[in-house]
Amino acid sequence: MGCSIALYLAKKGISVHLIDKAEAPFTGASRWNEGKIHLGYLYGADPSLATARALIPGGLSFPGLIKELVDREITDSMVTPSNDRFLVHRDSVVAADDLLGLALQINTLTQEHPDADRYFVPLKKAIPRKLSGSEVAACYNTDLVRGVIEVPERSVCTNKLADFYIDALQGHPQIHMMFGQRVIAVQKDDSSTNRWCVKTMSSNGNATTLGPFGVVVNALWEGRRAIDATIGLAGSGSWTNRYRLSVFARLRSATSLQSGVIAVGPFGDVKNYNGRDLYLSWYNDGLLVESHELIPPKVQLPDAQGQAMKIRSTLENLSQVIPEIAGLIVELEDCQLKGGWVYAAGKGALNDRSSSLHKRDEFGTHSHQGYFSVDTGKYSTAPLMAREIAHAIDAILV
Repeated sequence: MGCSIALYLAKKGISVHLIDKAEAPFTGASRWNEGKIHLGYLYGADPSLATARALIPGGLSFPGLIKELVDREITDSMVTPSNDRFLVHRDSVVAADDLLGLALQINTLTQEHPDADRYFVPLKKAIPRKLSGSEVAACYNTDLVRGVIEVPERSVCTNKLADFYIDALQGHPQIHMMFGQRVIAVQKDDSSTNRWCVKTMSSNGNATTLGPFGVVVNALWEGRRAIDATIGLAGSGSWTNRYRLSVFARLRSATSLQSGVIAVGPFGDVKNYNGRDLYLSWYNDGLLVESHELIPPKVQLPDAQGQAMKIRSTLENLSQVIPEIAGLIVELEDCQLKGGWVYAAGKGALNDRSSSLHKRDEFGTHSHQGYFSVDTGKYSTAPLMAREIAHAIDAILV
């Protein structure tokens, strides 16, 4: 989100300082995630369709907005080539037939949307379907999978897209990148009530005050609310900060493994972007920290042995559901365990249908006298929100 806003503002001729505690851009979850370009199908426990309605505009506009932002198109090799499959687990909080009914309603919403033709596939001809019993039995463990729903949704390889962003950032003279600086507070400038200063702490403990700035955007994920509190902007509701790891694998030879989500609950995901580059996750193996504090705790990443154990456990758990994965282990050319913080407005256990984490429509922007606090929502909603925020900032600075 921060990089998208910076690029949009820079394209308008506005000078931007991009501040991050990391030593380089795109080292966390924005690089290391599955890259699902959401149309709302994942949120099968939200029959109100509020989540789908909130996610669809960002998902449909994502490919075109990325081209605007980084001046490069997402290539076919970066996108999952076939429809996503939702494997309804026997412990799912939503039954297969209910998930199909919801998918058909979401499909109508996407087809009626004016941007329906901007997605990766022609949605106006796509219809979700439930796989036959023989199709399910041919690919999945039917002791664990109670049904499979296929939907016209895609994911992008976020690792490669992150490199597109970095090239665009480094090539723009209006963007001043300030890394290794952790933001600890924002305050009004002493000399002006209309300008802001940003307090940071470097990795070696040196405090710095940056600014003054006409506008400040807080696009943090973990700890965003703590910075809001430094200017007296109190948030409401519940939230969850989670640090999650997943497996990013490259195979020696191509596989036709179908992309899928084991739903609906704390299960797993498989993404096959181009036959050789895979994303593999098992929720309980990858979840390191879950916190509801303003400032979440520091993360203790696993050592080499711990990483190997988590990778092995992830592959074993996925193989129980999708037996084909077991045969791919000998084909691994490279395998990394990576991830980062993710933020959600809501809390509760994913195996509880009443958990507010099963709804993701409460995201957006709060502004206060030139200070913007942004809950990105999902990876796929960032570009559209960034464009809207950049327009609002441009109007303030004119």
